[in-house]
Amino acid sequence: MKNRILNIILVGCLLAGPAQMHGQVMARASVNRDQILIGEPIKLTFEVRVPMGQTLQWFNLDTIPHFEIMEKGKADTSDNIDGKQFHQELTITSFDSGVVAIPPMTINVGGKNYATDSIPIEVSYAQLDISKDYRDIKEIEEVPKPAWMAWIPWILGAFTAIAIAVIVYLLRKPKNVAPAPPVPVQPKLSPYEEALQALEELRRQGFLQNGEIKTYYSRLNDILRVFMFRKMKVATLEKTNEELIAQLRQLALDKESFNQLVHALQIADFVKFARYQPDATDNEKNFAVIQSAIKTLNNIS
Repeated sequence: MKNRILNIILVGCLLAGPAQMHGQVMARASVNRDQILIGEPIKLTFEVRVPMGQTLQWFNLDTIPHFEIMEKGKADTSDNIDGKQFHQELTITSFDSGVVAIPPMTINVGGKNYATDSIPIEVSYAQLDISKDYRDIKEIEEVPKPAWMAWIPWILGAFTAIAIAVIVYLLRKPKNVAPAPPVPVQPKLSPYEEALQALEELRRQGFLQNGEIKTYYSRLNDILRVFMFRKMKVATLEKTNEELIAQLRQLALDKESFNQLVHALQIADFVKFARYQPDATDNEKNFAVIQSAIKTLNNIS
């Protein structure tokens, strides 16, 4: 009876062994050599195996204490019956003499941390052969100058003389200055004409077709401000739209025109500061409201 129980336990362990091995996490680091001269490269290899379906957070390989990363290879991945295999190679070196250690590198699998072993590396200087004689520092040797360098002062002198002659000629040459053509005087537009011209120019620039809604409404708002500044001498350029609305409230605008203008100015603020995107109908309507307001203000002022 006792032997039968032991046999059952043994068979259970043999059956559970492969399943347990398949569920293990393996993280290993290795180097191709553990003794180098200062500045010599070594290969650092990382090998990781995780069970299928587990999430993996890879090593942080930006820096390694006491080592410089010369080249970082790409992490390769493969699948087999043991799970998912990861492999990456780095070329590193160190400029710290003595025994320095590659610290453990930590990965996270399924919420648990796993670390590689620390790897000591012996970093040393090149051996000095004291049997050889010291080499003296050689004296500076004079190198004879090429023959053509003797002509350099003559060449420089000739170029200097030519340059001086050209400068003197240009300074003494009489200058025939042609009279400047008369600048045609452009007739100054009235504030109203300037505003209407600016509105037509805004239509031609095609900001709405190019999706530049914010620029379109900023220009539309500025046209109204400049008109009011020139026509009514109102300091509108430094005011907010809310302050501008308070200024408009004092003018003799009819209630309907005033409400439409307030709505157009508020839409401009929504576009500029809240990224509001009005549709094509609203864009055309707000343009017409600003245009109509300019005409009305021109007539009552």
